[in-house]
Amino acid sequence: MNLRDLRYLLAVAEHRHFGKAAESCRVSQPTLSVQLRKLEEELGIVLFERNSKQVVPTPICELLLSHARVAVAEIDAMAALARSAMDPLRGTLRLGIIPTLGPYLLPLVLAPLQEALPDLEIEPWEDVTATLLERLRGHELDAALIATEPDGTDLVTRPLFTEPFLAALPPDHPLAAQKRIGEDDLAPDVLVLADGHCLRDQALAACGLAGPLGGSLRAASLATLINMVAAGYGTTLIPGLAAGAAQDSGIVLRPLRQKASRTVRIAWRAAFPRRAAVEAVARVIAERLAPYAAAAERDDAALDRARGQGHLARHA
Repeated sequence: MNLRDLRYLLAVAEHRHFGKAAESCRVSQPTLSVQLRKLEEELGIVLFERNSKQVVPTPICELLLSHARVAVAEIDAMAALARSAMDPLRGTLRLGIIPTLGPYLLPLVLAPLQEALPDLEIEPWEDVTATLLERLRGHELDAALIATEPDGTDLVTRPLFTEPFLAALPPDHPLAAQKRIGEDDLAPDVLVLADGHCLRDQALAACGLAGPLGGSLRAASLATLINMVAAGYGTTLIPGLAAGAAQDSGIVLRPLRQKASRTVRIAWRAAFPRRAAVEAVARVIAERLAPYAAAAERDDAALDRARGQGHLARHA
């Protein structure tokens, strides 16, 4: 049993296809198949059920996969530690990011990151918070940009900037005539994202709502939510960086009386050997968003700054 064979095992389990697994491992399919046959002979078990349509791990293989992932992750950590001793700012950094942040933040920061850290390749991965944290803990990501504080002591976080929420209203909504909107005034017809999005819980909390929400709409993306508001189906709260895209749809944005907001932070494993790389990325993002964060502390300036950042994001 060797590390190469364990990588083959994990690849087939992930792709459920020998050809795709071999391609991901950059070897020929016969080579991968032969090595897995040898691994089966060494272990004395059948690892996969094979037929013409699919490849499925056997029950005992499912149990072995968790051990294989740990073994491969530990070896990769050793290699990363050795590389980091030479230059932690070189190589790939797998960076998770939540969907309500990615489309608006990445256009603002990718170019500054490339300029400040030319030897560091940022590999973004977009998903909801729970999945990002699972991948982070499973060594599939190196860091994640999230808007909540994770539980446990195995992860370390650093706040980057505070993003205000803005009320998003149809142009003919009665509240659109007000300069500022009370969060609880949005409660009767507020629209939210589907379960799993942290923005959903934050919006409900800001509006003083708890428990199951009536109605059937649960948008899977912030873009869908914005378009539903534009079509007159209700109101919602959006994070400030999305203001530019939201205004392009024709909706009305207003600051909130209670200044509800969320803190965007970067999270990484406490034992991650390339902490210097994460901190360098965090520093660049925080510096790039510093003017926006400063304006967010002032009432109407928060909305103006959000609009400006949205314009920058679309033209970055």
